[in-house]
Amino acid sequence: MGLICYSYQVTDRPTTRQLECLVAVADHHSFRRAAATLGISQPALSAQVQTAEHLLGVQVFERDRRSVLVTPAGDEVIARARIALDAIDAVNDAARRRAEPLVGPLRLGVIPTIAPYWLPALLPSVRKRFPKLELILREEQTARLLSQLTAGQIEVALLAIPVPGDVTTAAIAHESFLLAAPRNAAIVRKRGRLSERDLEDETVLLLEDGHCLRDQALDVCSGVGVQEKQDFRATSLETLRQMVATGAGVTLLPELASRGGYGNSRDVVLRPFADPQPRRYIGAIWRKTTARRPAIDAVCDLIEKHAL
Repeated sequence: MGLICYSYQVTDRPTTRQLECLVAVADHHSFRRAAATLGISQPALSAQVQTAEHLLGVQVFERDRRSVLVTPAGDEVIARARIALDAIDAVNDAARRRAEPLVGPLRLGVIPTIAPYWLPALLPSVRKRFPKLELILREEQTARLLSQLTAGQIEVALLAIPVPGDVTTAAIAHESFLLAAPRNAAIVRKRGRLSERDLEDETVLLLEDGHCLRDQALDVCSGVGVQEKQDFRATSLETLRQMVATGAGVTLLPELASRGGYGNSRDVVLRPFADPQPRRYIGAIWRKTTARRPAIDAVCDLIEKHAL
């Protein structure tokens, strides 16, 4: 019986490096910054992009001396390039995992209301326990982290749960909210633990739109006559704390933000709420198809040990 031979015709297609160049330019909206990120010269980057556009038969970018824009056709190209690069990374990750799972970079996203309070204890522990594992950190709001996770730009995110989407979630910890009020505020003089009703008619300072902690604080305040200060939206918990110290209003702080050096403010008083205390739940999320599960599990175990 003779052998049957099949021949396959492979059309010209962009290389992995060319896809990396396309994505880098789309991320930075600049050939100069993209070239610096990739560690190549700007002319070399431009040549890679032009070759990719020629092979694809579409213009991916509109460019002039001052700006770089992604074309409508380029939007789909960039989205699929991200998926392709993620798949290629998964090939490398799978091989590395078989040999030694706790090696190489692990991209971790963290929301701003967790990062400064959890990471200082976590990072030294990761370096000590897993010296060959490199945590690459991104601090972003929840919606942005979910987008980056879907696009394969991060492997795991640490944030307040639950979150929407087809992801795997592991609960890690929970922490109560405390009221932060000016030292001379009437609410500070109330005896015993506070209730949400005690916030009635108080001026509450909140984070800007996009922070999940803002939505959680609004949930606590719902149903009572809370007045949000309309001419002020903070970008961080520390800004909120300083505004409370000036007497501008009260706010809610997660418990971890009240400890150690963060709680030392002579002009701010922290008061707990009565049971059932308002609280938030913290968890890690990752793609169900990730190839980095062993590394994610190991880091999550360390995070849980240092949580609260």
